[in-house]
Amino acid sequence: MALSPQWLDELRARVTLSSVVRRTTKLQKAGREWKACCPFHSEKTPSFYVNDEKGFYHCFGCQAHGDVIRWMTDQRGLAFMDAVKELAAEAGLELPAPDPMAARKAEQRAGLHDVMAAAQEWFRAQLDTPQGAAAREYLKSRRFDGHTLDRFGFGYAPNSRNALKEALGRYGEPMLVEAGLLIEVEERDPYDRFRDRLTIPIHDARGRVIGFAARILDTGRKDAPKYLNSPDTLLFDKGRTLFNLHRAAPASRKSGRIVVVEGQMDAIALAAAGIDEAVAPMGTALTEQQIEMLWRLCDKPILCFDGDAAGLRAAIKAATRALPLLRPGHSLLFVTLPSDMDPDDLLRSAGMQEMDRLLAEPASLLDMLWQHERDTTPLTSPEDKARLKERLIAHAEAIQHPDIRSLYRRELIDRFSALAFPRREFHKAPRQKWSGALARSGASESLRRTAASNTRDSLAQAVLAGLERHPDQIARHAEALLALGPSEPQFAGLVDELLEGAGNRTISAPGTLKPPPDSACFSFLVEGTDPRVAREDLAEAVALLVERPAIDAAIAAATDRFETDPEGAFAEQQRLRQRKLEIESRLGQMARKRAAVTAVGEQSAVAGNRGDEQETG
Repeated sequence: MALSPQWLDELRARVTLSSVVRRTTKLQKAGREWKACCPFHSEKTPSFYVNDEKGFYHCFGCQAHGDVIRWMTDQRGLAFMDAVKELAAEAGLELPAPDPMAARKAEQRAGLHDVMAAAQEWFRAQLDTPQGAAAREYLKSRRFDGHTLDRFGFGYAPNSRNALKEALGRYGEPMLVEAGLLIEVEERDPYDRFRDRLTIPIHDARGRVIGFAARILDTGRKDAPKYLNSPDTLLFDKGRTLFNLHRAAPASRKSGRIVVVEGQMDAIALAAAGIDEAVAPMGTALTEQQIEMLWRLCDKPILCFDGDAAGLRAAIKAATRALPLLRPGHSLLFVTLPSDMDPDDLLRSAGMQEMDRLLAEPASLLDMLWQHERDTTPLTSPEDKARLKERLIAHAEAIQHPDIRSLYRRELIDRFSALAFPRREFHKAPRQKWSGALARSGASESLRRTAASNTRDSLAQAVLAGLERHPDQIARHAEALLALGPSEPQFAGLVDELLEGAGNRTISAPGTLKPPPDSACFSFLVEGTDPRVAREDLAEAVALLVERPAIDAAIAAATDRFETDPEGAFAEQQRLRQRKLEIESRLGQMARKRAAVTAVGEQSAVAGNRGDEQETG
């Protein structure tokens, strides 16, 4: 069916937006517009406005915006064509004539809706028969109240191969097979798909029955699956359907969240406890289409899967499927239930308060990936750690959005580095022990040799000589110096010697480490400098020394990914190079500052000499 822009404009013109919105949202007149508390997020002061003249709504709080068709898809959760059809019927506007094949499919779907509604009515009636006693006992064991039983439409499929086929015989076997209610095999008559099972209807976004989930009642049957869902049909696509979505969508817009659980009974258990915004996939891992459906309702859906190995696998599979889809503001959150518990178990044992606490403190998608990969295998060798790094980078590279990919990669590598290269503890000696002359020893000789072989520039030489001149500052900067190890291995030996010598009070006397030629630029290397100024300038020099190799490494990483992400890599390079220029500029400022101080000192000395001469004369 082709819907031209002109036809859609005519539809919008014939329907008054405020009349559609006020069916579910209380509106107040505000001049030529209408206002209300936004139905898309929780608020106490109205920031949601409807303008009939312009034909759109807008929320100044959450930025929700759209026309009457968008309202039907976002607020009601309808598919686009379903929204158009409903509005067209209301406006008395005929839909453009579909092509013959589409017309046949539409007619077939309409017939299947009738079949599914009849099947639900029949299953529901069977629950109250003597044959449905076991199903009623099971529901009683779940402690569902009458409201929950009626709302979710539980039924019973008798233990018969022909009961439903005979009850719905008026529709004909081909239609029942097409609806997924009968199983057709070669050289045998079709027979009932669901037998001796508790049935739960599955609805589309408009609340129409499109399939069934059926739970086995005879738990001793090891040859049959615990749950059996309808097969894919013209109405039901399990990869594009979320159980309970038609009820959860309005509740989600009020609460601001959507909770995803593993199975239909989990969603029902949460709804019975008061969490109406719960949905479940159809017995399979969460699909890309279902993730997009969830993001229409909430920027960060909460996945609350069972606390067992299968639940963890389902969570990780959902996380990895979401990675290529991530976009600014949209992600997934994860709640890990206690071991071997599902939501109903937790509600029974710990109550609603504990469930609320867990839902209020979910883990991020990044945290979930990190914890899973970190704990998957023991990290007992360098090879194990390298494999972990490889898996983390693969996750980051799966992200399509360049900025999010870069941020994930950086965060995961930072966590990996902290795990693989833990910072060594440096125990600061009592402060009074730093005073006095420092003893000479073999350690100082080793330190001298390491410094002589070091090829770092004048900043590194200045920092080392400065720490030798001010040994009471070594403990203060120990962690910063140790951080240089992974990025500057040639510097690690010198740092170790310096710290070891400081801990043993065996650092050589000032002057052992040769300062750079431009040492006069650094106040902490000049005799007579105010100690407070020297300490401050030395701290800044250490910070700049540590930051520079990190920036160089980041620039190299950005360059490496230039072919796959030219825009993101170029932007990252520009930012890093700007920061590198700022560091060089700051070093120049330090030099100018020192020169200015020296000049003032020399002027003062000259003035003092002139005064002495005059007095002598």
